[in-house]
Amino acid sequence: MLAVKLQEDAGVDIVTEGEQSRQHFVHGFLEKIEGIDFAHKVEMGIRKDRYKAMVPQVVAPLRLKGRVHADEARIARAHTTRKLKFTLPGPMTIIDTIADQYYGDRVKMAFVFAELLNEEATALQADGVDVIQFDEPAFNVYMDEVNDWGIRALERAAEGLSCATAVHICYGYGIKANTDWKQTLGAEWRQYEEIFPAIAKSPIQQVAIECRNSHVPLELLGLLTGKVVQAGVIDVASDTVETAEDVARVIDDVSKFVPKSNIVATTNCGMAPMHRDIAEAKLMALGAGAKLARQRFG
Repeated sequence: MLAVKLQEDAGVDIVTEGEQSRQHFVHGFLEKIEGIDFAHKVEMGIRKDRYKAMVPQVVAPLRLKGRVHADEARIARAHTTRKLKFTLPGPMTIIDTIADQYYGDRVKMAFVFAELLNEEATALQADGVDVIQFDEPAFNVYMDEVNDWGIRALERAAEGLSCATAVHICYGYGIKANTDWKQTLGAEWRQYEEIFPAIAKSPIQQVAIECRNSHVPLELLGLLTGKVVQAGVIDVASDTVETAEDVARVIDDVSKFVPKSNIVATTNCGMAPMHRDIAEAKLMALGAGAKLARQRFG
């Protein structure tokens, strides 16, 4: 539970188990599902063919083999008194990261995954998790589908939960294909303008979004009426460690469009690709910057 201790030492109020037991943010969930063949992976285009990857295949009806993340959640809960957030992949991102050889209908398959996610999320809530976040980077690729069925699938995954619920959306990190793609998007990234109004109408309570060194106009956050915004104030695409002033400045900028009471400072995305010493230093900056912002802006 070193990851939890590091977050506590950095002054992070809402900690996670750090996904330390997962090989991949999507496949870590899929490994515990019957009906998926990991032995015979196939090449598939990911994120509208932005890049190719070898992925497992759905070959039979999907059902959970049992609990997926019970050990991680319970151990983390036993080792911290702070609020605990747990992340799961969202249904749209899952079906964009696996090949279908059984259902023949990607929307139908997404809702089956949503049901399985809901089963595990309900159990995680019983384990003492305070915030369940669904990671949906595919939301900024398939805009029409997000509005047509993506948000409904997300709502199905979160159905019946009484703990806080969140969705994380980002433009992707960690591989060259994502970096190259972002270079084609121009000076302003306004894709979220198409989906934020629908997210605002959904019962999902929080939205985690990249803000530090992002080309997303912060004014778009104003479309997330009534939502808690987990504002990314740490750039996970750069090895440059932010200062507390840098973090506080982004929080101040976000507060022009989101009530201060609805802002939670976080990182733009996960820090798995980063060197450990840099990731730890960025965590310290996150905690120090959030503390400075509270002192300075209330």
